[in-house]
Amino acid sequence: MISRVAVVPHPPLLVPELVGGAVDETAAVRAACLAAARELAEHDPDWTAVAVDPTGPRTVENVAGSFRGYGVDVPVSLSRRPSSVEVGLPLPALVAGWLREHAGARSVRVHLVPPDLPTADCVAFGARLAASASPGRALLVLGDGSHRHGDAAVGRPDDRAGPFDEAVRAALAGADAAALTALDPALADELGARGRAAWQVLAGVPGAWRCARSELLVPFGVGYHVAVWEA
Repeated sequence: MISRVAVVPHPPLLVPELVGGAVDETAAVRAACLAAARELAEHDPDWTAVAVDPTGPRTVENVAGSFRGYGVDVPVSLSRRPSSVEVGLPLPALVAGWLREHAGARSVRVHLVPPDLPTADCVAFGARLAASASPGRALLVLGDGSHRHGDAAVGRPDDRAGPFDEAVRAALAGADAAALTALDPALADELGARGRAAWQVLAGVPGAWRCARSELLVPFGVGYHVAVWEA
């Protein structure tokens, strides 16, 4: 049974070495993510994680990797004693490893799902993850919101980005699984919100949830959601 959840984004800007002179501009997102990860590690040192990547479906665990492909050779690992090194480890897995190390967790097992996974399949996968977990386990959910907020947007600005990410924020703040399930995959794709499938996996994890805290940050035109759920 999963009894604690942390929802975080997975941009490279979380890693100070990768942002050069923009460390201060990215500090708020980094601090929020690290706080959520540390709460998760205090609850359970061995995390299950779910994230979205085109290489999914697959599971990554007990390996080391590097952010070299993102500009600086910052090594990370998914456990304290990784058995191998994987070149080209997907970004969500790299960030999960970086958060694990900085939060003091022992390990993280990352389940990668494809970005186009249908809602029903996401929810079913969340239920399977929960059913296979022993009591008191922790879940890390990694996913970014829309990258089309305002003039600073990475993608072309889109007026729908604000309402979309506000709906995600409200769903996370209310621990509202039904609202996460109701997110439109087509709209999320148009807005570049790659976290949609991961959030809908969370929607399938059963429990009488309450949100301990949540936050939406939008630096550089991208929506980043951070939340902590408790059973």
